[in-house]
Amino acid sequence: MTENTDIALEQRKGLPDALRVLADSMPRATWESHPKFDGLTRFWMERHLMFRELLGRLQAGTEGFLSGEAEAMAYGRETQRYAAFLLNQLHEHHHIEDHHYFPQMRLIEPRLERGFEILDADHHALDGHIHDLARGTEAVLRALPEGKGQDPAGALRAQLAGFSAFLDRHLEDEEDLIVPVILKHGLG
Repeated sequence: MTENTDIALEQRKGLPDALRVLADSMPRATWESHPKFDGLTRFWMERHLMFRELLGRLQAGTEGFLSGEAEAMAYGRETQRYAAFLLNQLHEHHHIEDHHYFPQMRLIEPRLERGFEILDADHHALDGHIHDLARGTEAVLRALPEGKGQDPAGALRAQLAGFSAFLDRHLEDEEDLIVPVILKHGLG
């Protein structure tokens, strides 16, 4: 695969028009009313919602700690729980997509091959961000018992904002590519 900066996760504003062929014929607003929405599609969308909610909880907790509204050790326990769950679930989700669903979808929608390459590249880019976020979380957790959590939490706040932007871009593009394929072909 050639790496074009216009499709790189960190620079992309959305899927290229050529890859929106199914998404444009099946707009997001119509997905839930589609007869094939239940099952895999609903599950997929719920997982993506869960990732967004967990990131929101991590961001809110960090803001609460930095503003003095949250006690340090309670913030640490919550951050450890949410971050571990989020990062593990993201890794598992991407693994299942890369090794099970995307290969199936490539076969039934070969005209979207470039889209699957983009999503694969996103997963590799997100792996780096996942590892960085894990390190940032660990820095906060090490500093909290020593009463020195403010600076690492400030750094984590910035990391979470960047991670959220990258993850949301990926999830939106993945949904725009994948959900119409599932709805059209009734995968499950």
